[in-house]
Amino acid sequence: MPEGIVYVDGAYFPPAEAKISVFDHGLLYGDGVFEGIRFYNSRIFKLDEHMARMAHSAELIGLPLPMPIEKIKAAIVETASRSKLTDGYIRPLITRGPGDLGLDPRKSKASSLVVICSTISLYGSKHMTGLSAIIAKVRRVPPSALNPNVKSLNYLNNILAKSEANAKGADEAILLDIDAYVAEASADNIFVVKGGTIYSPPTSTNLVGITRQTILDLAKDHYPTKVERFKTDFLLTADEIFITGTGGEVAPIVDIDGQKIADGKPGPVTQDLQKRYFELVRSTGTSIHPNNGHGSH
Repeated sequence: MPEGIVYVDGAYFPPAEAKISVFDHGLLYGDGVFEGIRFYNSRIFKLDEHMARMAHSAELIGLPLPMPIEKIKAAIVETASRSKLTDGYIRPLITRGPGDLGLDPRKSKASSLVVICSTISLYGSKHMTGLSAIIAKVRRVPPSALNPNVKSLNYLNNILAKSEANAKGADEAILLDIDAYVAEASADNIFVVKGGTIYSPPTSTNLVGITRQTILDLAKDHYPTKVERFKTDFLLTADEIFITGTGGEVAPIVDIDGQKIADGKPGPVTQDLQKRYFELVRSTGTSIHPNNGHGSH
């Protein structure tokens, strides 16, 4: 079983013993929201930003928080502290809670909070050597159908894209929006480097990534950056491509649909931003041991 610990509605359990009701609407219908958060050197990176996004996701689907956001933060810090991990991954989930087999959310009388604290490694050593990707046939769900800023428990759109990549032996999938503009990877935002400028699609069709914004902030004093739409021809003629996300961190893409990007190796801008990112996340954040005097940095 995975290492770590799991909080469920006020109690802490080893991973093998954590349980929710089979009638929970989070399980039955994906009716809930979540965040992915990392901690490094016993400090949780951008906890406040993750909590603000989680609260916003819940608000967008009319999901009441099970407790005030400060108490959710405290539960997350305590779970990470009890995990005994120094570096780890935290997955807080708010579900609609137990209801019945109908869709009506009113049948769920109280939302639930689950906090999983464990470890995650999405790409292993390919963080440094580069990932292969495909352009997925499945398109990103349009904003008119589902607000992309809801980080919901229903990730079927993303899973279908990832399954396409798996079937073709690729590491990642890149989703296009309904108008064939590049949206995002299966669980990451995407960046293109071209002529020394860093490009990122607007977040009108994909999740507002906290790692994405961190990279834009790190880049702004060193590289010109542009947030604008682009299609696959722009992507395939890039000098560099990389993806960002809490789980995936910062990872280069060096091959798309069997076509090498530039020389097929991670580029200097990607490598520089990787270095800056890892220096930042390993030196700042909210302490998981708040009583040791370190606090937040």
